[in-house]
Amino acid sequence: MEYRRIISITGMGGLFELVGSKPDGAIIRSLEDNVTKFVSSRKHNFSHLESIEVYTQHQNVNLLDVFLAMESSKEALPDDKDAKAVKAYFEKVFSDMDFERVYNSDMKKMVKWFAIIKKNEIAFPTEEVETEENTEENK
Repeated sequence: MEYRRIISITGMGGLFELVGSKPDGAIIRSLEDNVTKFVSSRKHNFSHLESIEVYTQHQNVNLLDVFLAMESSKEALPDDKDAKAVKAYFEKVFSDMDFERVYNSDMKKMVKWFAIIKKNEIAFPTEEVETEENTEENK
């Protein structure tokens, strides 16, 4: 499973793998219970994780940058239900985050998503891999 195939869907908790797409929706597989189903684009919006950005004190960064900081941190993941612990965690792990514009619910979601990604052993893409892929595609 590849990071670039992981999506979030409005109105549905958790993360999903995009298995296939149709003109009126998508076929998805839940990363939590491996259930595959069709979801209509009339009722839901789909967001690829690689397209999500996070507010910082300077320029917005891709969610992947936050996940990479979380992965390289020695800090233990907080309980995603404890808002104070989650905020304290991000103050240590990604202190450049704009805590006035990034809501507690967003930070909790990032912790939950990170845990799901790690549980499913999904590797985060690196610039080196992307560069190799782009080189191969251009041949």
